[in-house]
Amino acid sequence: MPVVLLRLVQKIKSDKWGALDEIDKKYDAIENKLGYPPKKRYRSIAGPLNTDTIVIEREFKSMAVLEELQMKSWGSSEIQKLMQETLNIIEKQWMEIYIVWPIKV
Repeated sequence: MPVVLLRLVQKIKSDKWGALDEIDKKYDAIENKLGYPPKKRYRSIAGPLNTDTIVIEREFKSMAVLEELQMKSWGSSEIQKLMQETLNIIEKQWMEIYIVWPIKV
């Protein structure tokens, strides 16, 4: 199975970066318990997305691993609570999923 890259792109409300950092610490603690791989966070400084955009990237060993962890997250009451808290912070978001190319089996 090929390695999978998940990119979560979020447009943050301009005055909510501090709140985002606090909530992200809570996400880290829960996601670590669930077995998520480490994430990298990038804030846009140039390009088609404005400076209130953050990109969060994670590499998963396979699509099956990604799906398993997503299902655990969606079933977690702690994650559900944090998702509600982020509604006041994030204007919009989307996910992108990539595989390493060329595929090596």
